[in-house]
Parts: sequence; C-alpha cells; structure tokens
Amino acid sequence: MQCRITDLKYKEVINVCDGFRFGFISDVLVDVSDGKIAALVIPGPYRFLGILGREDDYVIGWDKIVKMGEDIVLVDVKGEHRRSHREKRSWI
Repeated sequence: MQCRITDLKYKEVINVCDGFRFGFISDVLVDVSDGKIAALVIPGPYRFLGILGREDDYVIGWDKIVKMGEDIVLVDVKGEHRRSHREKRSWI
C-alpha cells in the first residue's frame, strides 16, 4: 500500500493497548538527514470548549506504529502519552 503524506491527515490514530483515540494526524516529523518519517503529530484536545486553545500535541514515534490501514493507524504506546509543546508562530 502506498500513501502520500497528505493522505495521512485523514487517518485516525488509535492505541491498541487501551483503545485510546488520539485523533487525526495533523503533521509528520521528518528526519532530514535520513529522509525518513520520524514521528506522527496529532493535535491535543481542546481546553474548556476551545476557548482556552488546545493542550500540547501528541507525538508518536514511527517505530510505535503496529498497523496502518485505509483510514486508521494502530499504535502501541504504553504508559503516559508523550506530548510536545505547540510552538507559537509569529507572522512578522
């Protein structure tokens, strides 16, 4: 099966350990020295109805992927789910 990076945005990520639904992929981290995908990035949940923004992103390493299907990505993440701080971008 072949897949483009843009097609990954339509795939939902689910943990096989506890059935936790991370959400849909928003971005990927690429290791430019190897040219390989290093991790998947899933936006964190909203805080207080979205008024206070989002929590930190989920970053799941490529080695944690168990199976990738047409519309779902199954991952094996044990313990606490690692989060990465969302960078604030300035448009100046």
